[in-house]
Amino acid sequence: MKGGYVCLPVGYAAKLFRIPIVLHDSDAHPGLTNRLLAPFAAKIGTGAPLEYYKYPPEKTAYVGIPVAPEFRPYSSRERAEFKKRLGFAADRPLVVVTGGGLGAKRINDAVVLGRDKLLQEASIMLISGKSQYEELNQRTDSREGWRLEAFISEGMAMVLAAADVVVARAGATTLLELAALHKPTIIIPNGMLTAGHQLKNAKVYQDKLAAVVLTEEEMAQSGDALVNKILQLLRAPKILSGLGNNFGKFAKPEAARDMAEMILTVLRRKGRR
Repeated sequence: MKGGYVCLPVGYAAKLFRIPIVLHDSDAHPGLTNRLLAPFAAKIGTGAPLEYYKYPPEKTAYVGIPVAPEFRPYSSRERAEFKKRLGFAADRPLVVVTGGGLGAKRINDAVVLGRDKLLQEASIMLISGKSQYEELNQRTDSREGWRLEAFISEGMAMVLAAADVVVARAGATTLLELAALHKPTIIIPNGMLTAGHQLKNAKVYQDKLAAVVLTEEEMAQSGDALVNKILQLLRAPKILSGLGNNFGKFAKPEAARDMAEMILTVLRRKGRR
């Protein structure tokens, strides 16, 4: 079970019928459902290192989050080819900005406001979300090195792999996809979501110098905070390389297999009874 309110009655029913429960927690902050079901679980897999959870260590393992196999490190040659496929110059840095499927207005507005400044040093791809796309499309003209998209339904791994810097929210799966790509990332967590879980997700990587975290408060105080942070990173190749290498240490390419093995272990144990 992955948590969520719908899993709670199912978990309690499984307990009543003596059906083994296996949990997986993607976020660094365990949700209420998983916290309530954890005492009954046979095994628990986590998306972040165990230090961020209070689950019993004897039945908990850090497995990561299963991601598609195309999320992996790519060579400089492959990334240059991806840039060309996306319509960008292969020899210029590329910044990809995404606020998730619904987009993020503050992030979108900051990028559009600082577009001229950014384009002096890099190409930019802004994935705005559908709700603000038309507005932003009217506010921006066509420009070399600039691309605005409402949503990417296919090929997101290629888009992120092409980037030299990614700006993203702190959804657990997105962050593990970026870790699998060893991608230098600026994380802007949405602190308004349930129990501040994105803030806690972001802290995992900030603690290990694996990503730069920029808060909504910092962006509210300074309209050019995001643009300045992007440019600082682009001008510091050693820091970029260090961020990518540190982020890559969180990659768990065998997460799906390890989680499946955890489930099979519980089933085998039940079968022997």
